[in-house]
Amino acid sequence: MRNGNLGWIVFALPVSVVPLLAVAVVMPSGTQSVHTKSVPTLDQTTSPFFAKNCIGCHDSKSKAGGLNLESLRRADTVNRDRDTWEAIIRKISTGEMPPQGSPQPTPVEIRATTRSIETEFERIDRINASNPGRVTAHRLNRAEYENTIRDLLSVETHPAQDFPQDDSGYGFDNNGDVLSLSSSQMEKYLASAEKIARTAIFGPETLDPTLVRHEPSRGRIVGTNTIPASYDTSGLNLPNSMHALHRFPVEGEYLFRYHLEGVRPLGSDALHLGLWIDGRQVKSMDFDPTGSAAFNPDRQDFSGRTVECRMRVPAGDHWIAATIAHMFEGLPVAYAGANPSKRVVPPPEFNPPKNFPPERIAQFKKRFEARQKEIAPVNDARVNALEIGGPYAQVKTPSAESLHKVFICGHLHGGHNADCARKIISDFGRRAFRRPMTPQEVGRFTRFVTLARSKGDSFEEGICLALQAILVSPNFLYRIEQDPLPKPAAEAHQISQYELASRLSYFLWSSMPDDKLRDLAAHQTLRNPGVLKAQVQRMLKDPRSSALAQNFGGQWLQFRALESVHPDRDRFPDFDDYLRLSMRRETEMFFENMIRDDRSILDFLVGKYTFMNGRLASFYGIPGVEGPAFRKVDLTGTPRGGILTQASVLTVTSYANRTSPVLRGKWILENILNAPPPAPPPGVPNLDVTTVGSEASLRQQLEQHRKNPTCASCHARMDPLGFGLENFDAVGAWRTNDGKIAIDSSGTLPDGRSFQGPDGLKTVLQADSNAFADCLSAKMLTYALGRGLERYDRSTVKGITKQIAATDYRFSSLVQSIVASRPFQMRRGDRTQ
Repeated sequence: MRNGNLGWIVFALPVSVVPLLAVAVVMPSGTQSVHTKSVPTLDQTTSPFFAKNCIGCHDSKSKAGGLNLESLRRADTVNRDRDTWEAIIRKISTGEMPPQGSPQPTPVEIRATTRSIETEFERIDRINASNPGRVTAHRLNRAEYENTIRDLLSVETHPAQDFPQDDSGYGFDNNGDVLSLSSSQMEKYLASAEKIARTAIFGPETLDPTLVRHEPSRGRIVGTNTIPASYDTSGLNLPNSMHALHRFPVEGEYLFRYHLEGVRPLGSDALHLGLWIDGRQVKSMDFDPTGSAAFNPDRQDFSGRTVECRMRVPAGDHWIAATIAHMFEGLPVAYAGANPSKRVVPPPEFNPPKNFPPERIAQFKKRFEARQKEIAPVNDARVNALEIGGPYAQVKTPSAESLHKVFICGHLHGGHNADCARKIISDFGRRAFRRPMTPQEVGRFTRFVTLARSKGDSFEEGICLALQAILVSPNFLYRIEQDPLPKPAAEAHQISQYELASRLSYFLWSSMPDDKLRDLAAHQTLRNPGVLKAQVQRMLKDPRSSALAQNFGGQWLQFRALESVHPDRDRFPDFDDYLRLSMRRETEMFFENMIRDDRSILDFLVGKYTFMNGRLASFYGIPGVEGPAFRKVDLTGTPRGGILTQASVLTVTSYANRTSPVLRGKWILENILNAPPPAPPPGVPNLDVTTVGSEASLRQQLEQHRKNPTCASCHARMDPLGFGLENFDAVGAWRTNDGKIAIDSSGTLPDGRSFQGPDGLKTVLQADSNAFADCLSAKMLTYALGRGLERYDRSTVKGITKQIAATDYRFSSLVQSIVASRPFQMRRGDRTQ
């Protein structure tokens, strides 16, 4: 709840299916109160249970843990103190209470007591279900702003890169309550609007060339006389190459400057350099230092050397790779190592630089012959940095697509007339405001054109000024939903068809409605159930639905955090930027496939397939996958499957230098079961990890930690879940030992269920399919609405869960149920009006 002290916990999970956590909340101001003609006691069901098992520690005198059960004897406390009752159910249903060592109630007693309280919950939820909630005016977040500009004007300026990071609420950065607007950010919107409008009408501004340096966050450099297992001839998999994401502000020609380091054996072929953009090789170059002043009779030395090339690149974000191709080919016999067929013997007439002294040539030949007999590796050539400069020869003309999206009146083809300005403003405003403009609004923005013309500026300049004004209007920057008038102050009502179109498009595409949605809204047919269902199906198949994977999936599964993860280089020397990018792309593509193929959401838990390229396959130890292209791979016979075993999730739930069963268990509670534990109490000592892997396992340390009664309750739920993933190290690689200590990946939950390893953990989670469905329904409804869920949303989530369970848990059923729900199609009025 918005005013809660401990945060929102799971609100719709059946207690018999999944552990509930305590909810410390206050009832929202808009929640309907529950009145009953008579308030029966709960003595018949709860009092005997409490008297036998609980009251000794939780009476009015002892109040262990701050809980006084004697104050909760009346039924009305179930509504008034809902958080406390949920905590009680969770603790007794999961076996956390009574504490170990105390007499335990029978399963029959537990079921009877929890069912009695659940029945009262359900009665309250049915009464409160009539409240659809109210969404705060929603400012477009960074992703929504950029996507909207792209679809509105076909402009690839990426303006939001200069905006401050959006705050998050309830786990998502599209929450209307936290998307505030400061005066400094308004200044950025003003500057952005001018740049966008001028780019659309007059073309990109002329940019002075700049130089950006990228340095790899690499660990181990490959330099051996044997070909590593991850090697492919492109060099993409080697840390000797480097990878970076780079934003190109405009289309144009760019300089790529390789900074080289390291050495190769004497007599090797020239270094083969490759430039890759978005997984496609666009340039290859050979570099041989032996003909330069850096010639060394002992070796090919690349230290301090640079190689340059130029390429035309379109505007936008692109993955750039600078590689050393065929790194283990063209080596002298002594260094060809494990690939005899690639051995090359340099000719005796090896050509040194001009004017090289004869005595030095003799010395060179002698050393070369000696080196032919050596085995020691001397091949560690590498790209030490990549500088990208530009733009040069940039494209300065506006795109035809941008011009046609603005000048809809025939102005570009001699069809200009006196009413052209109003037509342009009306059409652009209809799309930008995501509703038709009023005549007054059209007149107001058209006056900008008149003003510009009166000062001697061109018609195009006037239109540009009007577009700028529209782009800084609250009606563009915010998704504003109007309450109909006249109306009772807080009456629930359907949102307009245009507002429904916006909710739908920003939910699935993180962007504005397209022409089809706008036309249906204009004809008042979008809300028709059959029409709405067809539109959802169409939108999910559209490539723009990848935004749901990136923005919802990236925050729910937290793989966005990979950008800021920096594993310890000494402990994980094989972790590099290419692996980081591959990890993220795997999870994105897994989610995109879920959308595109309408898979069961249970595949998130147990799907025995994934998407990987050669780098990730090598890291996972899966043969037969080579090159930079991602493809679908069957995981049968491997310990991997589902999101829990993907390296992205495993890495963001670890520390830089070690795994953390606590972090991983907490992640599962929060993102799979929607049952986050409370914050740890103050003063709890940290683990002593100095002996982990040598004298004791991390598991043993945590077992010692749980002996503290303050810690035992939460850790009894978190730690076993995390133990099930201990066979994966802190960057997601499979292991059987942690240092010298064998991994024990078994776990026992508080309710007595036990499992072994990641497959056993997934089996336990799959057995509670509805628990996961409840969690995902709650998370996605939160994202779709752009607000936190309240108590009155409980019945909605339960209904969504029931619906998707009846349709084999299909992903489309989840989305369709959310779109058809009362909170998505309705809103509560504003009491203050």
